[in-house]
Parts: sequence; structure tokens; C-alpha cells
Amino acid sequence: MRKGVAVPLAIVLALGLAPALSACGNVEGIVKNVTGGHVDIGGNKVPSDFPSAVPLYKGDVVFAASVGGEDKKVWNVTVKVPDATAAADIEKQLTAAGFTGGFKGADGDTNTGTFTSDAYGVLVVVTSAGKNGWVANYTVTTASVISPSPTPTP
Repeated sequence: MRKGVAVPLAIVLALGLAPALSACGNVEGIVKNVTGGHVDIGGNKVPSDFPSAVPLYKGDVVFAASVGGEDKKVWNVTVKVPDATAAADIEKQLTAAGFTGGFKGADGDTNTGTFTSDAYGVLVVVTSAGKNGWVANYTVTTASVISPSPTPTP
């Protein structure tokens, strides 16, 4: 039970802190140890296996990472956007790509949207990142991560 809580917590902490750390190699090593080696902290490049079915806003990549294996994977990509209006463009891109869902309104300087398809779940947060300007953070999961396996019947 303890490892079941520690692994996700360690991943979240490591990914959340990674952009602020200059020694990403050390964070990547820690996360690899926790996840059994299935992690890629790509820095400012979209991971090579990021799903092409998920369109990203055309902006400079600030941070990118992936965690997990073949059938259960999570990608996190943060891109620079001009301002809060990027949320409308992102919603159009995702719905045009076959995703359902949308942004649920602004909360101060933050817009949060959830989108799903048969293959992926996407959480997008468009927010003001202070001196870094505006960013859109995409967390993309395979459907097997967001859909629990059916419980076997005895």
C-alpha cells in the first residue's frame, strides 16, 4: 500500500519540480528508480513518442516529460502561448482532432479544460506563469490509465 502511494507522489513531485531544477539528470535518475526506468524528462523537446493524435499549440516548448510503459503512459508538455485566448484555439484544435470536452471557464488567470477520445485523456491548463508569460500545460494519458480495469467476478 505504501509503495502504491509513494510512486505517484514521487512522480508528481519530480515532474512538478523538474522545470525549476537545473540538474534535470538527477531528477530523471530518481524518477527512473521509482518507476522502474520508464521515464523521459525531455527538457524543452516534445517526447518522440508523444501521440500525434493530440495536437499541441504552436509555441516554444518550456518543459516536456513522459512516464510509464507501452499501454499505460502519461506525457506532460508545457508550451508558451500569447495569453488566455489561446484556450479557445486549443479547444478548437482538440475538438477538430476528434476529442470531446472543453474548457470550463476561467478561474482568475487560469483556464482548465478536459478532453477525451477513445485512446487518450487530455487535461490542459492555460495560465499566466509570471515572468515567463502565458503557458499551456498538457497532461496526456492513455485511455488505460484513466479507465480502470474491470474487477474480475468470482
